[in-house]
Amino acid sequence: MSESPHALDEPRLAAYLKSAIPGFRGPLRAEKFTVGQSNPTYLLHAASGNYVLRRKPPGELLKSAHAVDREYRVMAALRDTEVPVAAVYHLCEDASIIGSMFFVMEYKAGRVFWNPALPELDRAARSAVYDDMNRVLAALHSVDIAAVGLTDYGRPGNYYERQFSRWAQQYRASETVTIAAMNQLMEWLPAHMPPDDGRVALAHGDYRLDNLIFHASEPRVIAVVDWELSTLGHPFADLAYQCMQWHLPGSGELLPGLGGIDRAALGIPSDAEYVATYCDRMGLDEIPHWAFYLAFSFFRFAAIVQGVGKRALDGNASNPRAVEVGKLARPLAEMAMAIIEDD
Repeated sequence: MSESPHALDEPRLAAYLKSAIPGFRGPLRAEKFTVGQSNPTYLLHAASGNYVLRRKPPGELLKSAHAVDREYRVMAALRDTEVPVAAVYHLCEDASIIGSMFFVMEYKAGRVFWNPALPELDRAARSAVYDDMNRVLAALHSVDIAAVGLTDYGRPGNYYERQFSRWAQQYRASETVTIAAMNQLMEWLPAHMPPDDGRVALAHGDYRLDNLIFHASEPRVIAVVDWELSTLGHPFADLAYQCMQWHLPGSGELLPGLGGIDRAALGIPSDAEYVATYCDRMGLDEIPHWAFYLAFSFFRFAAIVQGVGKRALDGNASNPRAVEVGKLARPLAEMAMAIIEDD
């Protein structure tokens, strides 16, 4: 159940939603999800059914972070596309209702897989899960941005240059200790940035296994969630970000990966096979500069978890293990430098 500083005034929220969402009926009970690091998320049990609420965290926040209004907009835009999303019902920009901006969406009952080795599935189902994950990613990068009204959802061109500037700034703003590998990485990346190839797609920004809800019994994605970092960007950013999971150690508790695991025996494709399948779906021959894209993804993720750790120190973290998550910035940066050195 929700507790301060993320507790909700349930009677007031129920009264507000009754007037804002057709068919909504209270009373309601709000149960905060303990997983997730950024925007506090709640399961709302109401007389009219279950809903999900996503809000900005309370307290002082980094500029441009926790953009729940952008999440609401992109999910609404994708409603009739091949990208599965939950239906969104209402965006409340009045912070006085619960203390911060929030939106309410459909509750999707299904499965979330937290361990990329998928120990709960058999070999055939594991292969099917990874293939559908790949299919949905290709569908996302094939969305007609103009047709869904998202041409102004980000600035096209120079994606990596802008993203590096943003995340370097975010990292410095939340830096709590000196991480030598992170400083090395922030010198290497701008010096080895590939030329802009003109590719622009709707990028999720946090596309990974545990941000997908699968059908209760089928290896099929029924909703992509957590769109906070979405923007118009380079499609290879999502692909490389997801492929980090192949390099993270399989023994990792907070960020379990596929490193050191016999993936072929499990029915899970290698990262090279996964990339090849994506290229086939997108009509590509290959992806040059792959080491850069992968290293950049580690850098960006390290900056994100550093922000989680800083919010924990400030008392604004959504996840009870946020301090531990923040400590992952160092090993993530070190993994990126190892990839660069191996290349």
